[in-house]
Amino acid sequence: MPTLVRDAMTTVVLTIGPAHTLRQAAALMSARRVGAAVVFDPDTSGLGILTERDILNSLGAGQDPDRETAQSHTTTDVVFATEEWTLEQASAAMTHGGFRHLIVLDGQEPIGVVSVRDIVRCWTCEAEEAVGTVAV
Repeated sequence: MPTLVRDAMTTVVLTIGPAHTLRQAAALMSARRVGAAVVFDPDTSGLGILTERDILNSLGAGQDPDRETAQSHTTTDVVFATEEWTLEQASAAMTHGGFRHLIVLDGQEPIGVVSVRDIVRCWTCEAEEAVGTVAV
């Protein structure tokens, strides 16, 4: 039986608003130990995603993290997953789209985020169990 997104996803969903500065977003992401934040814009009722890479690219371009907002760096053309997706479906979507995080929805509600790291962790544990070894 294939492993599902629900088995791998992180259920800690950091949600921020579009007016958060990149510094605020980075501080919240760091405190929660997550690599992405869901950006909810109440004016459009839309969901987007801000990742550590978005913040890094802004800093690398010399932009001020205290002036740049999440809205300016949010990806709004987002691929969403459901918790019923297989990890193969999730990894295929990430590979095809060139991104490392998927927001997991239950209806219209974000309930988790699955990252490449989460998928690799699941697959590594499965491989270790298959050969009878346990990581220490």
